[in-house]
Amino acid sequence: MPRASTSFLPPIALEPGSGVPIYQQLSDWFRRAIADGQLRPGQRVPSTRSLASELRVSRLPVLSAYEQLLAEGYLQSFVGAGTCVASSIPQETPKPPRPRASTAARPLPAGAARRVAQRVATMRGYEQTWLDSQGAFRVGLPALEHFPSALWAKLLARHARAPSAEALVYGDPRGCPQLREAIADYLGAVRAVRADASQVFITTGSQHGVQICAHALLDAGDRAWLEDPGYPGARQAFGTVGAQVVPVPVDQEGLDVAAGIRRAPDARLAYISPSHQFPLGMTMSAARRMQLLQWAARAGAWIVEDDYDSEYRFGGRPVASLQGLDTEARVIYVGTFSKVMFPSLRLGYMVVPKDLVPAFAACRDALDTCTSTLPQLAMNDFIREGHFARHIRRMRMLYAERRAALVASIRTHLPDLLEVIGAEAGMQLVALLPPGVDDVALSRRAAQMGVSARPLSPCYAAPPARGGVIMGYGGADARALDEAVRRLARCL
Repeated sequence: MPRASTSFLPPIALEPGSGVPIYQQLSDWFRRAIADGQLRPGQRVPSTRSLASELRVSRLPVLSAYEQLLAEGYLQSFVGAGTCVASSIPQETPKPPRPRASTAARPLPAGAARRVAQRVATMRGYEQTWLDSQGAFRVGLPALEHFPSALWAKLLARHARAPSAEALVYGDPRGCPQLREAIADYLGAVRAVRADASQVFITTGSQHGVQICAHALLDAGDRAWLEDPGYPGARQAFGTVGAQVVPVPVDQEGLDVAAGIRRAPDARLAYISPSHQFPLGMTMSAARRMQLLQWAARAGAWIVEDDYDSEYRFGGRPVASLQGLDTEARVIYVGTFSKVMFPSLRLGYMVVPKDLVPAFAACRDALDTCTSTLPQLAMNDFIREGHFARHIRRMRMLYAERRAALVASIRTHLPDLLEVIGAEAGMQLVALLPPGVDDVALSRRAAQMGVSARPLSPCYAAPPARGGVIMGYGGADARALDEAVRRLARCL
């Protein structure tokens, strides 16, 4: 029988003054733990000497308890290998009695609920059935089969085989200095971001960056502009600090700055995705960018620029960042590696104005201390050795092909039911549904058929005139996309 290595036992609480012998308390505890599954078949238990020492009791009652459990078939002893939980417990063995009512957890009355913080209500979203599938249309899923996994494993092993002290201790809340410098160089060359390494923070992704911005820049009651429709994660982040979210409509030029000023001229912050608006996909015009920067300077407000997938633009070079146009140091730039690398990497970054670095460092330290160091060191090598740029070029061509295949499939199978909108960029597009079609209900039905069609309406502050679906194409090839469109057609 395979035997598991010795593991930590759940806490054993003895009651010396209860009148129940210690050996009986121990044998009752082991029976209960085995019956409840806390101790698994084959799991090694401590020796009688070590358990007696841990419990600070004589070894004799521990020996007596083990002998009783061995006799009953709960434990097995192996010469030279110690004592383990029996591989098969007798089927008819009754479960031992539960602890007395004074120590057992009492069930809650029917309908009762434990009190939690009110801010939790802002974190609860709708039932996200579209997350059940990892296939076609899953938003934010890159082409994992094309990621250079062997190369990435080699870079990780480079630092894991003989790790430095830097890799094993708590790191700087801002992140590894070498990766921050590599990111500053990359953003300056590709995104026209004006910053040095001292302004770069490593995060666990763009959502984490937005959360840090909320804690560092907003007080309870402050008003914050949010694109409507916009990224639900930003609404959640601002709600957790008690801020008042002000929905601001978007049109073909992006965020309607004039509408934002009418609704909340004194807003403390504006959250935008100007290079590839989420979810509709338009690019913010130069005029709107200037208006937004001028308003922020006059109002003393901050702008959070979420540049979540700007690397993938198919009609030309990526659009320059808003941060690069900012002359008043009002923009906090947020980005992520999740779309370029793989989502579970959990690495992102922020670029903050120099005078905000101490405040953001304090928030970063309080919220999460630091990001894991080994992936940061591997990511630095991935960038510095040129692998990052090559991977982006390959994926940009691949995603352009997949987008074209998806649009062609929609025109073939759903020409009169779906209206594709959005620029030729990123890893997803939006398809508007006919008026009256419930996109959330459609998403649930599609999920039952293995299609991850994210509904558009939850991105709005109020129900829109037309629903839609957000269709990711990064993680599926042309054949899978075509089959998913056929299934969606059957749902409709």
